[in-house]
Amino acid sequence: MEKKFTSENFEAEVLKSDKPVLVDFYADWCGPCKMMAPLVEQLAEELAEEAVIGKLNVDDCEDIAMKYGVMNIPTLILFKNGQETERVIGVQSREVLERMIRG
Repeated sequence: MEKKFTSENFEAEVLKSDKPVLVDFYADWCGPCKMMAPLVEQLAEELAEEAVIGKLNVDDCEDIAMKYGVMNIPTLILFKNGQETERVIGVQSREVLERMIRG
């Protein structure tokens, strides 16, 4: 199951992770976000050994969304060693997300 990132756990779970972390910035009311949810959950289970994959609700964590300049959702950002390394906006294919995670 995908992780739930919050303002309280973002630093520990994302920025200090020893694995790559894919963060899905979403909102409950966002149609395209709902389209991405099953894929994000599936990848979180399948790639658990390689990466941490989770979601961050932009309505609940506006501070994090603003810090990373998330203006459109869904936005998926890959973090490695605490740094943003790649970002995609909008509905994405499985292949795009796997390539991001696996490099």
